Amino acid sequence: MKTIDELLAEGVSGRRVFVRADLNVPLDGTKITDDGRIRAVEPTVARLADAGARVIVASHLGRPKGAPDPAFTLAPAARRLGELLGADVAFATDTVGESAKSVVGALTDGQVAVIENLRFNAGETSKDDAERGAFADQLAELADLYVGDGFGAVHRKHASVFDLPARLPHAAGGLIATEVGVLKKLTEDVKRPYAVVLGGAKVSDKLGVIDHLLEKADRILIGGGMAFTFLKAQGHEVGSSLLQEDQIPAVQGYLERAKELGVEFVLPVDFLVAPEFPDLKTKAPANPETVRADAMPAGKMGLDNGPETCALYASKLADAATVFWNGPMGVFEHPDYAEGTRAVAQALVDSSAFTVVGGGDSAAAVRILGFDEKAFGHISTGGGASLEYLEGKTLPGLAALED
Repeated sequence: MKTIDELLAEGVSGRRVFVRADLNVPLDGTKITDDGRIRAVEPTVARLADAGARVIVASHLGRPKGAPDPAFTLAPAARRLGELLGADVAFATDTVGESAKSVVGALTDGQVAVIENLRFNAGETSKDDAERGAFADQLAELADLYVGDGFGAVHRKHASVFDLPARLPHAAGGLIATEVGVLKKLTEDVKRPYAVVLGGAKVSDKLGVIDHLLEKADRILIGGGMAFTFLKAQGHEVGSSLLQEDQIPAVQGYLERAKELGVEFVLPVDFLVAPEFPDLKTKAPANPETVRADAMPAGKMGLDNGPETCALYASKLADAATVFWNGPMGVFEHPDYAEGTRAVAQALVDSSAFTVVGGGDSAAAVRILGFDEKAFGHISTGGGASLEYLEGKTLPGLAALED
């Protein structure tokens, strides 16, 4: 896989460089609520611009249905990128149409442009190879070189991620090189003890990574909504908590396998519960009660780890040499249910281990809860991509960058 260092050494001055970034940031209207992904790709864009390239930045945002939708415009992301670069960033109001051709054609050496949301074109996400390829052909006309740096999208077989690199000389950007290097530390020659913390709503989203990491981890800590399927698999009642009943046999199998392999599975011992899901708009006080995990009352749902679980998980992470964390422990967006997630984040901050926060809601929680990002070994920009890598899957966007 060619690196951006090698590309720069060959010379990019005056050349049009297409950077597939991940600017898929959360928005409140037109206000960006977390610019982490833009900040992560900015160094790559800056290095190319400083070397005299004419930089074309492209990304998706949200899930528009193959047609323009003002709710998913990349204009706010383009403005923020310009602020970070300290330079004007041109913005094309389409992907491969007249605006894109005009804006790209007007670039001079060292200038940067952002083209509109790639998913405004149905060819970007099409499952039809010919349709996807036709869109990639149009994108290729805009550029001379390709730099893949949108790690959050490399698990997608999309035109700008998979097909376009085959049409242009290509290299991996600095962000992708960093992300892959970190993931190798979690899969090859891992420093032990190796602890994995998995949370989030659905256990089905994490079964693949559990399956793969059972062969590598020393202990696996489970939290969030997915914990209730594990508890149910052990015969406990879970009240009205989130439950994936159809996944119970698979979970029982993993618990049995963990015993055979000597992998410690750690489940919550207490929860904060309430009769209903909290109001995340008003953040009105929820007044939860604490109950034992084996005494969940009917009509109540678990919404966060309880205090004993917070202390237990901190103790299980204290001696780790490597920690990977993906998924919150509760409804961290509400202050009454943030402590479980905060406790895990604090345990990673306090640890001397190599700590990796696996993107998505975990990365958002770190920022929302006010932690210093530099206190963690690495915060990934791609939750889904990280998980699929750890499952041992081939990621289309990485395969496309291989020479």
